[in-house]
Order: sequence, then structure tokens, then C-alpha cells
Amino acid sequence: MSLLNQFIKNIRQENLFQKNDYLLLAVSGGADSVALCELCFQAGFHFEIAHCNFQLRGEESKRDEKFVRELGEKYLTKVFVKIFDTKEYAEEKRISIQVAARELRYKWFDLLLNNQKPAIRLQQSAISQPSIFNFQSSTWLLTAHHANDNIETLLMNFFKGTGIKGLQGILPKQGKIIRPLLFAKREEIESFNKENGLDFVEDSSNLSEKYTRNYFRLQLIPSVKKVFPEIEDNLIKNIGRFREIEILYHQSIENHKKKLLEKKGNEVHIPVLKLSKSEPLKTIVYEITKDFGFTAHQSDEVVNLLKSESGKYISSGTHKIIKNRNWLIIVPVNTLEAKNILIEESDKQIDFELGRLRLEFQNIQQEKSLKIASDNFIATLDATNITFPFLLRKWKQGDYFYPLGMQKKKKLSKFFIDQKMPLTDKEKIWVIESNKRVIWIIGHRIDDRFKVTSNTQKTLTIEFNK
Repeated sequence: MSLLNQFIKNIRQENLFQKNDYLLLAVSGGADSVALCELCFQAGFHFEIAHCNFQLRGEESKRDEKFVRELGEKYLTKVFVKIFDTKEYAEEKRISIQVAARELRYKWFDLLLNNQKPAIRLQQSAISQPSIFNFQSSTWLLTAHHANDNIETLLMNFFKGTGIKGLQGILPKQGKIIRPLLFAKREEIESFNKENGLDFVEDSSNLSEKYTRNYFRLQLIPSVKKVFPEIEDNLIKNIGRFREIEILYHQSIENHKKKLLEKKGNEVHIPVLKLSKSEPLKTIVYEITKDFGFTAHQSDEVVNLLKSESGKYISSGTHKIIKNRNWLIIVPVNTLEAKNILIEESDKQIDFELGRLRLEFQNIQQEKSLKIASDNFIATLDATNITFPFLLRKWKQGDYFYPLGMQKKKKLSKFFIDQKMPLTDKEKIWVIESNKRVIWIIGHRIDDRFKVTSNTQKTLTIEFNK
């Protein structure tokens, strides 16, 4: 079967795109992207071309740009060109040239696909043709990655260390990006170019072994091929198998997540006993926790939490996993420190992180008895002993108070333990402080020194609403 027929068959089998969709071809001018242009042309697909000039190879970069512009004239289609200062971008972001080039080109491609005008020097071919596409249809970016690129990616991922996902190599379709040539080997593409008399440009950097991919292409794979001549065909078949394996793998992981994860607000609760009995434990732990910023290296720490005492935890950049008796609780880390809030005597209402406080003073007539609410969210205090301004803040280690009904002081940390309060709840506790004395642990207990007595003449009631 000819390469063209395989190309069309692959698009249909993989359901990559429809004939009238908008196709934007990423074209460098090399053999692979030139073949992609010709195949799309012969297949009757309408397309436009995007070319990136990274200004990394001097005159060679200018030559490539000129060649791609001429392709636009050959195929009577638009050519978009973006000229980047790649070195400056890499220095500014403190990343490698390769990473910088990748970031720049895909950001620009995304702008083109969204039919937006790129902000950085957008040029177009000399042939000023209106687009023939209906932008209400689907839009796709096509790249010329082929089977050998896929093999190199698979091996690079394997040696770096990867899960099943990395063993799939390059996917034929990811978001708006389509790679319709992954079925074809490099030699097949070269034969197609020769048969059709296609010219292309050579990128001199492809011969440099300072790049990891080139080392695999020029040294490692040819060496292994001497021992295993069928290495390319075998690895291409393995990539297909790994894709099917990952489908089954994710089905199993999703079943485990449904059985183990209980969402409670912005928290996720996991029963320790049930997780401990899950197999394979470490893999399941990793798949559950990676969505919360935890790495594969932290999976052992999570497993160790299962047998640790309550209160132990580990952190990622965005979340904590806390052992709380028979549960692991995943909670988001509040990256912003809570601000202390001053409450003046004239304030009637205060909004803060947890909710709203309402303050009300009341003069007590001797002939009338005062009814004090038993609700933990309402604090009724003797206003005579209170000094303004109050300080509304989160509790901290070392805080103490005299719990209502007790004559001895107690540290808040000990009070929380006595109340069997989960660590996740402790982190949400706020207090009101008067003259450096905690007068109320909001939602829990007032200080005995500020309680209402038979001698109280004036009260302050503070009501908390979540």
C-alpha cells in the first residue's frame, strides 16, 4: 500500500479529523514536514502553514523561512511566520534553548488555532489569499512526527524513568495537536519524497550529538539494531500494546478511586484500613496523590502514614495529607497567611476568612434575668472586663486561656486534644484576643474570666455565622 493510502487510512481509523476541518501544518522545511504538506495536498485536504524562525542558526534559519514561504506559493495557501528571539526568552525564563523553543512555538500555534492575531511579528506569504475555511468547524495543528520519533521518545522516557504513560511515546492526538504520520518510518517518508521529487532543507543541528534525541537517533538505536535488526518494528508494536494496557490501567485506577475517595467540601477523606488492603498499594497511592501535587518519591511516605500516629502529615506544594485516626485527609494548603484583624468598640459586623461576626452590647436591668445562649457560635461576655480594640486572629502554639467553668489555665493545644479535634479542624481555629488575653475560641469556648455573673451590668454578645 502506498504511503498516501496508508496516510488516509490512518486518519480514518484513528478518527483524527474530518475533511473540511481547518488544518494548520507546522512546517520546518525538513523532509518530514515537506512530506506532510504533499500528503495533505494529494489527499485533497485544505491546509495553511505555520513556520517558526527561532534565529538560532544564522543564515540557515533565514534559508528555511524562505523555503517554507515558497511552499506556500507552491500549494497556493497562506504561510504564517513568527520570528522569535529564542535566546533572550531562554535567558529570561532560565530554561534551556530546547524548552524555550517548544514553549514559544506552541503558544503561537495556540493563538493561530484560536484565530487570534499573535502579538509578536506575524508575517504572511506574498500570496495574500483569504482563508477558505469555516472557523466554526474543528481546528487542528498537524505536526510531522513519525514512527522513528516515537521510538526515540519511548526509549528516552524509559531510560529517564517513567510509568505506563511514558511508554506510549507520542500520542497521535492530544488536545488540538494531531500527528498523522506516526504510522510511517523515516525511510518510508524519504522514499515518498524521492518518488515525488520533493525538495527539502537540512537542519545542521540534527547532526549534533550534544542533543539527547540525536544521540539516540545516531548512536544508540543503530548500535542496538546490529544485535536486534527488528528493533524498530518491535518497538512500534510495543507502543500499540502499551496504549491498550494504559486504558485497562486507568479503568482499574478509577475503580479504586471510587471505592476509596470521599469528598467533603474541599477535603478528600480516605479510609486507612481500606487503602491498606488495596493492591498494588504503592501504585494506587501514587495515582491517588499525584493529582494533589505529590511525587512518585513521596508514595513511600504516604504508605508510612498509614501506620503512623494521628497528627502526622506530609506536604506537597499545594496540599497536605494528614493522618487523623482511621483516615488520611487531603487538604489544600492555604498559601496566603491569615491577616490579623482589629475590632474596634464601634464595630457592629466583621467579615473574615471563616465567616462573619456580629457584635451587640446590652445593658442589664437588675430586675430582669439575662438569658445566655448555649450555642457555641454565640459568646456572651461581661463587657466590664473587656478592653478594646480586640484582635481577631488564628490561634498559635503557646496560646492559653481559662476554659469556662475552670479556674486553671490550659493551653489551646491541650484543649484541642481533650476535645479530640482533628488536625484539619485545628488549622481553621480563630480566636478573639483582648489585651493579650484570649477571650473566645470562636465556635468552641469562652474564657472563664470574662463570663457573665450576677454582678454583670453590661454584656457583649458576639455571634459567629459561617
